[in-house]
Amino acid sequence: MTYKSLNDPFNPHSNLTHKASCDCPLCNSARQDPSRDGLTAGQRQDQLENALYESATSQPHASGQGATVHTPESGSAAFDSAEEMMDRAIESAVVRSVFGHNEMSRRAFLGLVGAGTAAAVFGALFPLAEAKAALKDSMGKLEKTKLDVGFVPITCATPIIMAHPMGFYAKYGLDVNVIKTAGWAVARDKSLSNEYDAAHMLTPMPLAMSMGAGSTAKPYIMPAVENINGQAIVLHVDHKDKRDPKQWKGFKFGVPFEYSMHNFLLRYYVAEHGLDPDKDIQIRVVPPPEMVANLRAGNLDGYLSPDPFNQRAVWEKVGFIHMLTKDIWEGHPCCAFACSKEFAVNNPNTYGALLRSIIDATHYSAKQENRSEIAEAIAPKNYLNQPVPVIQQVLTGRYADGLGGVMDVPNRIDFDPFPWHSMGVWILTQMKRWGYIKGDVNYRQIAEEVYLAADTARIMKELGYTPPGKTYQNYTIMGKEFDYTKPEEYVQSFKIRRS
Repeated sequence: MTYKSLNDPFNPHSNLTHKASCDCPLCNSARQDPSRDGLTAGQRQDQLENALYESATSQPHASGQGATVHTPESGSAAFDSAEEMMDRAIESAVVRSVFGHNEMSRRAFLGLVGAGTAAAVFGALFPLAEAKAALKDSMGKLEKTKLDVGFVPITCATPIIMAHPMGFYAKYGLDVNVIKTAGWAVARDKSLSNEYDAAHMLTPMPLAMSMGAGSTAKPYIMPAVENINGQAIVLHVDHKDKRDPKQWKGFKFGVPFEYSMHNFLLRYYVAEHGLDPDKDIQIRVVPPPEMVANLRAGNLDGYLSPDPFNQRAVWEKVGFIHMLTKDIWEGHPCCAFACSKEFAVNNPNTYGALLRSIIDATHYSAKQENRSEIAEAIAPKNYLNQPVPVIQQVLTGRYADGLGGVMDVPNRIDFDPFPWHSMGVWILTQMKRWGYIKGDVNYRQIAEEVYLAADTARIMKELGYTPPGKTYQNYTIMGKEFDYTKPEEYVQSFKIRRS
């Protein structure tokens, strides 16, 4: 349970955020190295649950019941039921939203006017009781509140990660254990074995997993894109004089996974410059956290990778940013939030609460004014384990390029949850183009079965966001138009292809 984020929001002495020094049971557990504690997954879960229980029972219980506003005398988070926890989550969300999630402003205000006065004012101005009742009515009883959600430690995972320290999961009554995962193959396998309830994935992965491409076939759904843009092509500093891709014959490039936008965008980019990605260069799968080390060791000449490892190469003076992938395709999708269709069908209320958390967190991440705070929240060892300035350069878009310049590109990475069906169709055309899938492909049917745009649009409306009025659109990628109504003709239009 995210106790700090559920502390009494009307108490000026309470802390609602998880920082690097947070000592709550979840943060302590996340810092442990599972390979060294000698525990099985079940024993580790038991240990964590016992720690949470002891933490909860050792503190005074919240004084309020049902829809009552908790008083300033309330102690730290301790609840007898999920309903009490949801009540506190709503109070916390309302108070924190008034202060823009700025802890210093909240605590300074409460210290100035007094907690009792502040609680009375909030209770009089906002219909907290009605909001609590409405939330419970709309969500229904959660089938499961304790969830394991895997993530790969990259900035694309920002909404999935920061939903934990910023309290978005707790807001919807969920106790989510966000689990750092070494790479995409591990995330896929742990998802297929049901070790993860849901996971951070790459947008091509749920399509591939549903079709049985590269793994056992199992129906997966992707109700939310995590980020758009956010990747880059990095070259070793020794190649500063080789900016023309035609000079890259024989180069060795890293990508994080075969079924990734990184692989498909790199292939697209070099092929548009006349290089065959399967003959003229080598493309190797390298886990993102190992990209910089392989570049330094000379095992790679460059990579198309998620951040912060593009900026980390510049930070360590090993590489430079040749180009951002937004300059290949402005607004391209990259990472995603996905789960098995089985999980969503068996746990519809929990699935809905989880999706609300992710959509809320994604919109929070999209606001530029929140990016510096997010960089500090996701930098600690239990999340990205990277220097804050490196992550800030990625999220704010003001960054050193490794060539002596300082760039200002606010949309270097952005966050937009809507899973366009046309994005799924484009990804399938590239899987067909490069031989990852063969035969006749019903592009639109597969995209619509996996990318659940209707679910996303419904919850976006419910939360007060505005979804697009359609689910398909054409794209222009390096000057070439993609017409979503003619996917097979698009595949056959490329001179360099495997199909």
